[in-house]
Amino acid sequence: MKIAIAADHGGLNLKNKIKEYLKANGYGISDFGTDSAESCDYPDFALPAAEAVASGECDRGIIICSTGIGVSIVANKVPGVRCAHCHDSYCAEFTRRHNDANVLAMGEKVVGEGYALEIVDVFLRTEFEGGRHQRRVDKITAVEKKYSK
Repeated sequence: MKIAIAADHGGLNLKNKIKEYLKANGYGISDFGTDSAESCDYPDFALPAAEAVASGECDRGIIICSTGIGVSIVANKVPGVRCAHCHDSYCAEFTRRHNDANVLAMGEKVVGEGYALEIVDVFLRTEFEGGRHQRRVDKITAVEKKYSK
């Protein structure tokens, strides 16, 4: 599985820890930045990561800022992306099982490093259940198509 990863300056440290974890567990990685602690704008990094997931270049994405909120808003503007802002493993599990979320957003100042790695692990290991949930995901896709004209 290939993972798109990105962060602004507020998520840089957690992004680097997650990258180490992904490499150690055999995941492919496309890093969309930032690589600097200097102040920068989160849309510049979250957008290309989300686009890589939407295009199929990457299977899933992980995006990080201070809270996870800004990057999730940006990612959810990209057709084909279902980004979930998660701060616990329960939400990470159920957004995969029920929403087929393909991008995970987290906040470095909200989630500790150890728990963040658990959230990532759950998000990447959990499969979509389909069934009645597919009908709901299809409705999300229909809303997206309606407004992306």
